[in-house]
Amino acid sequence: MAEDANADIAKMSFEAALEELERIVEQLERGEVELEKSIAIYERGAALKAHCEKRLKDAQLKVDKIVLGPDGEAKTEPADLER
Repeated sequence: MAEDANADIAKMSFEAALEELERIVEQLERGEVELEKSIAIYERGAALKAHCEKRLKDAQLKVDKIVLGPDGEAKTEPADLER
């Protein structure tokens, strides 16, 4: 599937991407989709899965930035997500 066909995925929220991914999995599990369409939606599903994994990783990095300060109080530090 072409890159530009999946360009919209980068703008999706985690929840929207996961919802679409679940619909794709259901379609594939039912086996009611023609072979060519199955391949196309499988590729989109793979891109959605990668997007969801990245969003989860980014969220984990933010959570990991919560640290205890010198006074024992929890504080947050800005996460450097531009790696």
